[in-house]
Order: sequence, then C-alpha cells, then structure tokens
Amino acid sequence: MSLHGRRVVVTGAGRGLGEATAHAIASQGGSVIVAELYPERGERVVSEIRASGGVAEFVPTDVSDEASVAALAERLGSSGPIWGVVNNAGLADAVGGKTFWEITPDEWDRIQATNARGPWLVSRALAPQLLAAGAGRIVNIASDAALYGSPRLSHYIASKGALIALTRAMARELGDHGITVNAVAPGLVEGPSSEQIPVERHALYAENRAISRPQQPGDVTGTVTFLLSDAAAYITGQTIVVDGGFVMP
Repeated sequence: MSLHGRRVVVTGAGRGLGEATAHAIASQGGSVIVAELYPERGERVVSEIRASGGVAEFVPTDVSDEASVAALAERLGSSGPIWGVVNNAGLADAVGGKTFWEITPDEWDRIQATNARGPWLVSRALAPQLLAAGAGRIVNIASDAALYGSPRLSHYIASKGALIALTRAMARELGDHGITVNAVAPGLVEGPSSEQIPVERHALYAENRAISRPQQPGDVTGTVTFLLSDAAAYITGQTIVVDGGFVMP
C-alpha cells in the first residue's frame, strides 16, 4: 500500500477529512499537493506534514472556478507527473434543513458548483497528466446520504449522487489507460463539517449503524489510501461505503 514518491492532489485538504487524507497519504510516503481554497488552512497542513517528515506543497484552489483549476493544473504540470487525485472538496456545512421545494435556485447551484462540477473540473484539468503518465488513480469523496436519501438535504444528495454517476462514467473512459476511478461514501464523520448538523441526525446514525461509535476521519482514510495504491489496480467504477454499517447497499 506504499505511495512512496507518488504525487497526489487532495482538494479541500485544509481541514476535516481532507486534512486527515493528506496526512495519511504523506504517512505512506506520498507527496501531497494540498489544493485548498483558504491559504491559512492549506499552509498549516503543509507545515504539519513537513514537520512530520513528509513532503507537501500548497496550491490555492477554488474547485468551482475553472480558471483556478486551470492554474492548479498548469503549476503541477511543470513539476513532475501526478499519480493520484482525491476529489474531497465539498460544501456540507449547514446545508440541510429545507425541503426540496424550499431550496432556492441559488442555494441549489452553489452546492452543485462545488460538489459535482468541482470534481469534474479538477479531473478534467488533470486527466491529460494522468494519461501522459499511463497510470493513475482518481478517488471521489461522495456520501452515504446519496444512497440513504436523507430528508431535507436534496441539493446535497443530488450533488453526491451526480458524483457517484460521474465516477462510473470516468471509470469506463479511463480504464484502458491504466487509470482507475472510484468513489468513497463516508457517513456522518465527526469534524468541522458535521458540527452544525442537527442532533437528531447524529442520533439517527448512532442508533442505526452496525458500529455505533461516532465515525472519525481516520475511519475513511485507510480506504482512500488503499484505492490510491497498487493493491487496488483492478478495482474501478465502484462506490465503497464507509459508514460503520449505516447504509448496506
């Protein structure tokens, strides 16, 4: 499962699951590109990885902005091949609470721009580098909410459902180029993005998971690093649910 010397882009790596993923990749010997919207977050994560003996660099990136993503690709293209992309950046903070008929078009578009369009923009921009290398990995961070159908969260669910569908399409198009594409669907992960989620939803997960303890970022990162490794070379187009047995597809 070693990622020694391999460069992996992690979007939204400035906190939460993205931050934990960046550290996990570095611990496996990978070189991490922290593609993060907020400089103070991204620079902190890079400093922490370097302090632990890892290799990392920060590239300011807004995944919803085509020009910003193009700048990311241009910068990375001049400094060696990319092995992997983890499309982690997404909007989840305080997005729930409204029925689908109460959500405004602006609210809908804002979620789709980051959670669905963003991973497509990033993958689209970096695909030429993966294709040129003749091998690579793309891991999309989806959500078990798209499989469960959580109420009062339809715009978020639609964005993550779109990402799961995009994963399958990309896998078909990249399979014979030595590039795998998979999705990981976490449950309710403890961290900044879940702090504003209603207490009753936390209780729903706690009462219905097969493993009742709260889910931590570290419960997900092992699956992500596995999918980035050579051990997962024949796995593609799959959505792996990592939620302690809340959703059992």
